[in-house]
Amino acid sequence: MSANLEDIEKAVAELPVDQLARFRVWFEEFEATRFDQKIERDAAAGRLDRLADQALSDFRAGRARDL
Repeated sequence: MSANLEDIEKAVAELPVDQLARFRVWFEEFEATRFDQKIERDAAAGRLDRLADQALSDFRAGRARDL
């Protein structure tokens, strides 16, 4: 069975409060994992090299501060 977005929205809207809270936790973890995987793919492909080089250059030039 394949659900479309409207089916998913309806099902989520009908969840009891406790199950909605569990779903929220699951979805946040799901999204975080997907984000991490994308960052890893981008890093492996060299898409972040320019940003890393700029950050290192700024740090070495004293254009950094403690957070």
